Amino acid sequence: MEMTLRFLGATQEVTGSCHLLTIDGKQVLLDCGLIQGGRAVELRNHEPFAFEANTIDAVVLSHAHIDHSGRLPLLAKLGFDGPIYTNKATAELCKVMLKDAAMLQQRDNERLNKKRKKQQLEPIAALFDEQDVDKALSQFVPLDYQIDTQLAPHLSVTLFDAGHILGSAIVALQLGEGSQQKNIVFSGDLGRAGMPILRDPTLIDNADLVLMESTYGNRLHRSWDETIAELKQIFAKAITESRGNILLPAFSVGRAQELLYLFHLYAKEWDLSRWKICLDSPMAIEATRVYINNYPLMDEDFKRFTRMHPGEHPLLSNVEFTQSTDESMLLNEVHKGLIIIAGSGMCNGGRIRCHFEHNLWRPECDVIICGYQAEGTPGRALVDGQPELTIRGKSVKVAAKLHTIGGLSAHADQAELLRWYRHFNHRPPLILVHGETLAQQGLVDALQQDKSSAPQALAIAAHGDKLDLNGLPQLVWC
Repeated sequence: MEMTLRFLGATQEVTGSCHLLTIDGKQVLLDCGLIQGGRAVELRNHEPFAFEANTIDAVVLSHAHIDHSGRLPLLAKLGFDGPIYTNKATAELCKVMLKDAAMLQQRDNERLNKKRKKQQLEPIAALFDEQDVDKALSQFVPLDYQIDTQLAPHLSVTLFDAGHILGSAIVALQLGEGSQQKNIVFSGDLGRAGMPILRDPTLIDNADLVLMESTYGNRLHRSWDETIAELKQIFAKAITESRGNILLPAFSVGRAQELLYLFHLYAKEWDLSRWKICLDSPMAIEATRVYINNYPLMDEDFKRFTRMHPGEHPLLSNVEFTQSTDESMLLNEVHKGLIIIAGSGMCNGGRIRCHFEHNLWRPECDVIICGYQAEGTPGRALVDGQPELTIRGKSVKVAAKLHTIGGLSAHADQAELLRWYRHFNHRPPLILVHGETLAQQGLVDALQQDKSSAPQALAIAAHGDKLDLNGLPQLVWC
């Protein structure tokens, strides 16, 4: 029986997650994510898939983040009409995120084609539109955690909570039959133990092959207690000394809700009452409502707190939702006393760029970076100390005070990745995906240091690599 796995995205980079599983003539995608970064990087999304869309039988989606889900509408546009299996909360979040992605595709494409027209170049079609999103959404099949689901003959899937964002899943696949049967575990994006709102990532006992993300494979995050202390110090200083606004670029799903929860828990301790907190992101507002509606998926502390304070939901208690564009623009007329949470998390789009235009050049303002910034993004440029950003064709000086908080990351760090992998019995073969080269090499070095727990076989996936799953426990490349 033919059983192969081909690596087609998030290979030695952290966006565009996509892996193709073939078993007995059936083809199943694990994720179908958008490639994100600078303009040159994102043009890769217009390149053809390495397969014909209408030959894909099903997709299993690990979670809703666009770098994992963002090309599903394009897949549907090109002829894929099979089921998309994912956790039910992920299906709800994708309704929000993919419609937003379609709007951004159309808007960015119009701007790009204006430039191309001036250069006498042919226009480029948008990747997908809202109709394509609706088609993809109609194909979603919502699943609960820890329920076995048959995808095809000799192929089933079980989802486990990954603790990364609401609905995020570790994907466990059972394929083949008899002596050929294999258990393949794909981590998706792994969260961190002890973080607020969500449950800890599920530990899995058995696998014949593990595909593991490695975003922070060479780094250790600050502890949660240290992160809270750091946040308190930053806000105490900013609130006491700032004569401007505080801007927080935040991912609309996960980070935004985490910040709202923290602002609720520590409102008195951080003296936030004199500040107006605005969630200025329609997508984050809708995502927050999805979080509220999926209360059973939260961790016990969050549920206990909510039960003890009826009528005072911790994600709604001290924040104003800024829904319309006009409301957002009015915030730019306020020069001090605002805490603005806005997307995008890597500062490469969304309303945060407008707020940067009005605040980034002001030394009395503060910018708090609290999420991963991929290479080529404006957020990465800020973290790396670039003195200016280009916003809407204009150069904006970076004069605001910049703070970088790594401890809020929703991704497991090196120690947490090692702990998650080492819970497996018998040190199964391991392939690293979803990480930049230095991070992956750092994780390889850490995995190999302790010979007693080092993987039986270990590799870093490269784009286009194809693995013969019949060859396990060795890694036999086709």
